[in-house]
Amino acid sequence: MTHQDPYRLGTPRTDPDPGDGDGDGPDAVSRGDVLRTLLWAVVVLSVVANMVASFAGASVLVHLACGVVTALAAGTLVLRGLRGRR
Repeated sequence: MTHQDPYRLGTPRTDPDPGDGDGDGPDAVSRGDVLRTLLWAVVVLSVVANMVASFAGASVLVHLACGVVTALAAGTLVLRGLRGRR
């Protein structure tokens, strides 16, 4: 009997050769995970850019551009989250 950690979040790897680098095992990162991470990074960066523009006294167009980018990225995250529930 092998020891299995009851607090492990993922499933144990069953690949007999974990070093073959095929990338499709249970620990592989999906494209959806990468996209979600990038979208969150875009949301955070655009919010920070909007704050910097506020402190710097930038024009309204800079604020609008940051807001549009934030709204698009956040909206995409919401849509992907709602679509994933089905």
